[in-house]
Formats: sequence, C-alpha cells, structure tokens
Amino acid sequence: METKEHNNSKIILAVLAGAAIGVVIGYFLNSDKKDELLNDLKVGASKLKDDLTEKIDDIKNSVEEHLKNKTT
Repeated sequence: METKEHNNSKIILAVLAGAAIGVVIGYFLNSDKKDELLNDLKVGASKLKDDLTEKIDDIKNSVEEHLKNKTT
C-alpha cells in the first residue's frame, strides 16, 4: 500500500518533469531551430502512429486466430 507522502512525491515529480519539458519545448520554439523541431515532432508522431497501428493489427490478428483455433 502506498503512503500519501509517496503519492505526493510522484505528483510533484510529474509536475516538475512536465514543467521541464515545457521549458525545453518553449526554448526550441523560440529559437532558429523551430522548423526543424516541428518537422522532427511530425515525423516522430507519424512513425508512432504507424507503429501503433501495426501493433493493433497484430493483436487483432492474434485474437482472431486464437478464437478461430478455439472454436475448431
């Protein structure tokens, strides 16, 4: 069982991590490398979407195969 102090520590760390990420993104968006950063983020997001779509399709196929084998 987690203590209240442990949960509070997790919340504080999450807030600090979010603030740090926000500062870094803000810095890059106000720098000359803004376009490069945005392009990298778009490419990364697209790759992540493709990877997730592929994994979801794999899971669907596995479930369908399992159900098909279970009924025979």
